[in-house]
Amino acid sequence: MLLTGGLKSLFPHVLRRIIRCNRLSVSNTSGMAEGYKQANVVILHKSLADDFEKFCRANDGALPLLYRSQPGDWKCPSLSSDSDIRTDCLQYRRYEHGACTGSLKSLKEYSEQLKDMVTFYLGCSFSFEKAIQNAGIPIRNIEQKCNVSMYKTSVPCHSISTFHCNLVVTMRPIPESKLGAAVLATSELREAHGAPIHIGDPGLLGIQDLSKPDYGDPVHLHPGDIPVFWACGVTGVEAIINCRAPLAFTHSPGCMFITDLKNDNVRASGGVPQVHCISRDPLHFSIVSAQAAQKIETLETLIGIDPGERGIAHLRRQGELLGACLALSHAGSVLITTGFPTHASHQPPEENDGPPGALAIAAVLQALQKQVSIVTDRRALDLNRKIIAEAVQLGILKKPIPLLSYQRENADSALMFLCENGNPERPRFDHLVAIERAGMAADGNYYNARKVNIKHLVDPIDELFIAAQTIPGITTTGIGDGGNELGMGKVKDAVKKHIKNGDVIACDVEADFTVVAGVSNWGGYALACALHVLRRCPAHERYLRRALGWPCTPPAALPSVHKEEKLLRALVQLGVRSGKTASLEMEVDGLPFYDTHSLMIEKLL
Repeated sequence: MLLTGGLKSLFPHVLRRIIRCNRLSVSNTSGMAEGYKQANVVILHKSLADDFEKFCRANDGALPLLYRSQPGDWKCPSLSSDSDIRTDCLQYRRYEHGACTGSLKSLKEYSEQLKDMVTFYLGCSFSFEKAIQNAGIPIRNIEQKCNVSMYKTSVPCHSISTFHCNLVVTMRPIPESKLGAAVLATSELREAHGAPIHIGDPGLLGIQDLSKPDYGDPVHLHPGDIPVFWACGVTGVEAIINCRAPLAFTHSPGCMFITDLKNDNVRASGGVPQVHCISRDPLHFSIVSAQAAQKIETLETLIGIDPGERGIAHLRRQGELLGACLALSHAGSVLITTGFPTHASHQPPEENDGPPGALAIAAVLQALQKQVSIVTDRRALDLNRKIIAEAVQLGILKKPIPLLSYQRENADSALMFLCENGNPERPRFDHLVAIERAGMAADGNYYNARKVNIKHLVDPIDELFIAAQTIPGITTTGIGDGGNELGMGKVKDAVKKHIKNGDVIACDVEADFTVVAGVSNWGGYALACALHVLRRCPAHERYLRRALGWPCTPPAALPSVHKEEKLLRALVQLGVRSGKTASLEMEVDGLPFYDTHSLMIEKLL
């Protein structure tokens, strides 16, 4: 019997010959024939072959099809020169009516049945191990001399006829400092599953315990390692089980067919990928192309001008817009709040900076088929209903947005509002956005820029953002232009130092992401545009759908000069005034719509 030493440098045809003679004392092919493609194997009756091929095409991240044989053909000339699929895998599994009924070293005794069966060769992540190692990244399962860990997830594949199942993934621990290199090394290797489909907490895939893989062996993480998950060809095994075919065969997980093809024929995947952390609890990273990230950085720079000369340049942190839109892109349910009653002597006291930006964000989120709600002050519910109705009539929103209010009744009020039955494991919202929303100062009061206390007009919606900091799975964004807005607590030291009256008015409540703009509406427009950019980024779009199904481009729902002009006119008609001047003219924060706000919208677009 041959042991594992030196197998990584053997040519594939030599390894197949050794396997055919049953002379290997190993349990998997990880690390063998470095740099060559390995393949998952599914063998089923010819009557099922067309539907299974469609299933593979519909879920090609998990099931990249390398070759489909003719019925009864045991060779695969485009993958190998002298192979026999009946003997050239380390081990096989037999399935009858969905049940595994045996493990086999050879399929020769089934040669008669195989005459009416078709073999599918599907890409395998073992193929990219050499590329990862070449990037200076350790492969823990090879270090630990064991099979890779494979897990069933709660993520459904795209079903075709009788073929349906949830995605199966492999997990490889990667040092956090090497995450970007791991994604870059694998993203172009589409026939070996390509880039990861999830980086971070396994619970987000429905995996409860990494120490108990469904296939393969447990692989131990080193300190500083992050679990990284790739789509896995064992998904095909799950599909075979669920279709309950009378007879089918697969490779035994980890015991791959080794081809003669090198990993040098790659397909472009839409730009160099980057990895960004969007949450620490639960731990969650996202992927975006460098090109898309650069566009979003440009949007952030555009809105960072300071027309009011308030000193906001000292508050800006580059990369906050990208972080906010990545977190929003992964969210399913979003709660937005706005409303700054700066004009206490007028009715209504609200200013017109905030609602247009909030609606611009909501419009894009609706187009992305996310659940969107708005929470505002109880006294302002009627005004906000009218604003939302105008937005629907103007075509800004597809449909009305649920409107909520929040009041503190007891110590658990915020938790009860944010989570089902107050259970922090069941949040109603994934992300909270505050845009030009009065924020609580360190003394518990709320101040406008002139240092006037407006606490009597403001409901304690800040408590939702404070509570969200303790609820895993809820992230937050604050958008502001002066430092006294909800979420600006992240930059409060700079507000106190550089903003007029900052020592009094600075908001004390933090958000995970703080977007600073010359006018808060601009921050809303930029966030809407950034979400649009993300959904047209192939690397991010693939990551969002876990490389299952087909690419989807949602309809554009971006702000426009025409729509924003009409919305501002509607706000004027409703008595909503400019923040700086209290004017009922076509201006926001004392700046004319033409050619200040209109020009900013055009630049962002």
